[in-house]
Formats: sequence, structure tokens, C-alpha cells
Amino acid sequence: MTHKTLSDQAINAATQAWLKSVIIDYGICPFAKRELERGSIHFSVNHDTTIENCLLHLILECARLDTDPDIETTLLIYADAFTEFDDYLDFVEIAESLLIEQGYEGAYQLASFHPEYCFQGSGPDDAANYTNRSPYPMLHLLRETSIDKAVASHPDPESIPQHNIELTRKLGLVKMQALLAACYPVKP
Repeated sequence: MTHKTLSDQAINAATQAWLKSVIIDYGICPFAKRELERGSIHFSVNHDTTIENCLLHLILECARLDTDPDIETTLLIYADAFTEFDDYLDFVEIAESLLIEQGYEGAYQLASFHPEYCFQGSGPDDAANYTNRSPYPMLHLLRETSIDKAVASHPDPESIPQHNIELTRKLGLVKMQALLAACYPVKP
């Protein structure tokens, strides 16, 4: 699916639909609902296709978090870049190094999502990959202090990944594919 013709509003809508209908409704992230309801998630759509500009976008969003305490977490949505999953993984590795270089280690953490996400050691048709499959390639920029608080308040944070794997496999590949496909805007 080519996304260049979609508006930022449509891309945000697809991302929010995914967040609500997959991540929140199925409890993939037990912390997301509160932040969405509080309006503390910042959605930042980027149409750049060069690694340099996408990295600049990341650093600008870190600076936004530095200065805006009302934003708890940011989803950086790369609407037109990193369509190939391997290219995306290379970008994530560079982005993580850049955060360290820029002094953000311990302040912010990255989580990664991609339409073709595939965990190492799993096949592309493993429904468990859908815990990290999103409508568009994106980075989730999280405050480390918020992660610490959220984990401390959860009765069993270590069980979350295994629960998600079991849940998505129980729901099955066809269901997970349908949930993700339903998030995209319908083109006339």
C-alpha cells in the first residue's frame, strides 16, 4: 500500500485505530489506555525518506519531550520510509545509537513497530509478530521514568510478553491480519 497520497490526518487515524482496536482492546500494552484517555500520547507523522532526516525527526521529538511534560509518550510514524523490514531494523539500530550519542540514554527508550515486523527466530506467518505490527513503520519514544512507574504498578510485568504471544497465537493469523487491515483508511 502506498501511503504518499494519504494525509497526516488519515495516517494518524489509522495509527489511533490500531492503538485502540489492537493494542488497547486486546491488552497488548496494559498502560496504553490510560495515556490515550489522558491525551498524553503525541502522534508525529513524518514523510521524509532519508535516514538523516528521519533521525533528525527523532531528536526533535526528544527535544519536544524535554520541554513538554504533558506528553507522556510519542509515536513517530514514518509514513513513506522503511517499507522494507530489514531497512527499518537498520534504522532502529542507528536511532538507538543516536539516542546514546545525544545523551538520551536513561531518559528515553525506543520500542519499534512495523507492518512486516518479524521477531528473530519466528516465521513471517507467526501471529505473535502482530504484537509489534502496526499500520506504518514507527518508533515509540517512551520516558524511562514512566516505564519504571508503570512496571512498578503492574502486578506481573514480566508476564506481559508471554501473555501477548499466547493471546495473538490463540486469536490466529487471519484474525490478526484482519485487525491490522481494518485500521487503514478506505480509499474511494
